Amino acid sequence: MMSETAMVFVIDDDQSVRKSLARMLDAAHYTVELFESASDFLSRPAYPGPSCVVVDVQMPGLNGIELQKALIENSREEQLVFITGYGNIPMCADVMKAGAVDFLPKPFKRKELLGSVERALTRSAKERQRASERERARGLIQRLTPRELQVMKLVATGLLNKQVGGELGMAEKTVKTHRAHMMQKLGITSVAELMRMLQQAKITLAVRPRH
Repeated sequence: MMSETAMVFVIDDDQSVRKSLARMLDAAHYTVELFESASDFLSRPAYPGPSCVVVDVQMPGLNGIELQKALIENSREEQLVFITGYGNIPMCADVMKAGAVDFLPKPFKRKELLGSVERALTRSAKERQRASERERARGLIQRLTPRELQVMKLVATGLLNKQVGGELGMAEKTVKTHRAHMMQKLGITSVAELMRMLQQAKITLAVRPRH
């Protein structure tokens, strides 16, 4: 079971379905919020913790697939579980390719839904952890001076201090000083740690040709 900060949102225009899903999720000790429409859900501020959205595909106004597109366009990270009485294989393939956790045809079993919700919340928690690590890494890198940033990028491509100096037109001793400051600010002690930090920050460096 996820932590108490996890949240499950249910979006369905059928009140009886909303109530049924709410009872099912409440019994499994999830915190639940219900919405009659996708538009109502989008007007709610994005939830900061792990979250899952159980949403019907066919609804008046904004439907479930359009909701998925809106979330992607706005870089929202809620994990979606689709439920539908009118689904087909191409539709299922499309929403799964776009990142949905599951696509459940009605009627579905309680165990199926709860399993999908648990997977969605687990994925959401991992995504938020990665996002937190990414922001932390980017924040540390932004503390570097322009010169330290240049040194960092060259060191990350595998160049030695002397080679970095040749690229930047500075003495090897000066490179060592900038490199030491860069490492200290980033809280790392090796090139391997630097590479992991760049991966966390999602910073890709051009591969330098070997001479």
